[in-house]
Amino acid sequence: MNAQLKAPTTEQDIKNIVDNQRQYFRTKSTLPVSFRLEQLKKLAALIKHHEDDLYEAIDKDFGKSKHHTQMTEILPLYHELREAIKHLEKWIKPRKVATNLLNQPGRSFIVPEPLGVTLVIGAWNFPYNLSLIPVVGSMMAGNTTILKPSELPIETSKIMAKLINENFDPRYLRVVEGAIPETTALLNQRYDKIFFTGSPQVGRIVNEAAAPHLTNVTLELGGKNPAIFTQDASLDVGVKRLIWSKFVNSGQLCLAPDYVLVHKSIKQKVLDKMVHEIKKHNYSVENKNFVRIIDKRNFDRVAALIDPSKVFYGGGTDREERVIQPTILHNVTLDDAVMQDEIFGPIIAVLEYDTLDEAFDIVQQQEKPLAAYLFSNDREIKNRFLSEIPFGSGAINDAVMQTSNSNLPFGGVGNSGMGSYHGKYSFECFSHFKSILEKSTFIESNLKYYGHSDKQIKWIRALG
Repeated sequence: MNAQLKAPTTEQDIKNIVDNQRQYFRTKSTLPVSFRLEQLKKLAALIKHHEDDLYEAIDKDFGKSKHHTQMTEILPLYHELREAIKHLEKWIKPRKVATNLLNQPGRSFIVPEPLGVTLVIGAWNFPYNLSLIPVVGSMMAGNTTILKPSELPIETSKIMAKLINENFDPRYLRVVEGAIPETTALLNQRYDKIFFTGSPQVGRIVNEAAAPHLTNVTLELGGKNPAIFTQDASLDVGVKRLIWSKFVNSGQLCLAPDYVLVHKSIKQKVLDKMVHEIKKHNYSVENKNFVRIIDKRNFDRVAALIDPSKVFYGGGTDREERVIQPTILHNVTLDDAVMQDEIFGPIIAVLEYDTLDEAFDIVQQQEKPLAAYLFSNDREIKNRFLSEIPFGSGAINDAVMQTSNSNLPFGGVGNSGMGSYHGKYSFECFSHFKSILEKSTFIESNLKYYGHSDKQIKWIRALG
């Protein structure tokens, strides 16, 4: 176990951390697959050994139950580690591709290689999941990694720093805690990869910091995610899935449905079923199926979106406890405050539409969302949804659960992000793929060397 590391206090301290990681990367110590697997197994063992500490820390920050933390944080992390350990030897191998006739005799292949020194900036809403799963991707790709957890959930930041900084070589893996000054100092350094999860506003700052160095950037951002209910939708199961996906983590989820577009003929049914589902769950911090808003600044921001004249259900708030009751707003228009930015809290806005074109037009007026959801059994409508609505990832007749399948890349598009990860895609996210052509020296064609005749070009076209 490493001695307790001194927390960096100056920009020079942070520069030294980055420089030490770059020097260590150049020793090629991180390249062997045996080293990568050893480090991944070590991380998995540490998490297993300290699970109770992880549960205790996140409960202090959010009032988040052990069951909730297992389902949304720890089990997804274990899954990513298992996938990495199981498949890394296959993913790391060169990938053969076809060679065209012009380059025969020869062979073509793609070689994955690590990028170098990486910076992972985690998010506060799922602090273990959104910090450590990207770190797993960086580790299996063979990079060195600096993790900057969000400072808002103080206890989870502390426990991640303790586990990693006391057990890993800081030249290989290091947690740097802090707020804006530390993040700014980190972004002032040069990296080979920056992975950021957070808001589009901060994502632009990260992108600007990376631009002078032409650093590879992955941005996992957010947006206003729509859920569309058509007339033929299976309402009982559809609304049940909608309500769970909206109020898990008290709506502090980048994939959560932000607003619901409901055909006017079924609007009242949908509203009544939404209320029924909320009451059935009996959401509360005491019942361990609801969590607090992360801090009072975010509490005030979310509470201000509740227009009392449009509350169909809920609307209650408790600032001291940082709890906002699950709230449904109806008769919402695009001009309302709740439709201007991502809600990121336990409020859902319901808008009605008359035609599918009208519903799609409302979605297309917003920035491209991180996720979109359709509740319908009509094949033609499903096809239109997939072809006409741009979004990062989504689901049909469900919501949020696409992120639980590591065979699907998770990421945004446009204002909701760039790049993707999870499973094999995490390995690819933190790797560069070198394209290689290897030619035989036993034979050589003169086609490319001499003259520029029509006959020569004809042959090159035919062989290309």
